Amino acid sequence: MLLREIKNIYHSELDAIYGKEEVNSFFYLLIEHYFDLERFVLAIQPDLVIDKKQETIIFQALSELKLEKPIQHIIGIAYFMDLEFKVNEDVLIPRPETEELVRWILDDFKDTAKNLTILDMGTGSGCIPISLYKNLTDAKVFGLDISADALKVAEENNRLLGASVKFFQADMLSLMSETSTKELEQKFDVIISNPPYVRELEKADMRNNVIDHEPSLALFVPDEDPLKFYNTVVNFAAEHLNENGCLYLEINQYLGKETKQLLEKSNFKTIELRKDMFGYDRMIKGIRK
Repeated sequence: MLLREIKNIYHSELDAIYGKEEVNSFFYLLIEHYFDLERFVLAIQPDLVIDKKQETIIFQALSELKLEKPIQHIIGIAYFMDLEFKVNEDVLIPRPETEELVRWILDDFKDTAKNLTILDMGTGSGCIPISLYKNLTDAKVFGLDISADALKVAEENNRLLGASVKFFQADMLSLMSETSTKELEQKFDVIISNPPYVRELEKADMRNNVIDHEPSLALFVPDEDPLKFYNTVVNFAAEHLNENGCLYLEINQYLGKETKQLLEKSNFKTIELRKDMFGYDRMIKGIRK
């Protein structure tokens, strides 16, 4: 079958769900991933034909996309910080906004990166700590998560990407009482967290491919207590950061002011609230006094 005909079928079946531009990106990502074909191949070979085995693969992906399964789950990987991370339904798919947070940290420490101790709280796929490990010289990097299934994914990414992040299982909401976790007995230079922050009331604005296929444990918080994870992380950081250590948080775009006030009340100085590429309050940094 002609590849361009399959592309037309993709648009006829999916444009109403995703829009033409996103369908184009799905199609080209799939043919590159499965067939090693560049996105401009149809411009050079408009009559390119794929075989029956390839047709089966590309139409199976189409069926999954119609069910609003994330493209990253279909191909099994997500791109983050120029690295390929394994992902599945047990972890959040890394977002561009999170990459902005990582790049902020790297910019801050590009000239003073040696021998840092770093902790990522709520690590999921491990994309944050592994990316930092790959870019910072001699850093000792740790990541924690409550989910054993998420940690399996993080450990696999650790191995595949040649990193040496130390992962361990812990509940962020009870860290201050977990005296048996030896990794938490030390002080850190940097603590990062992208915890659950989507309020239940915001579900109506989210797409089905997120709600139905990504772990709700890593996404949602009660409407009446939207900063419950931030309270825990900030309190923990106030106790476990070295003097002048830095706390970096990805935040709910609607709760920037409230999150900043939380840091102000918890022994942090030089607090900076930043917008993401879309102009939303999305990340915050505080330095421990």
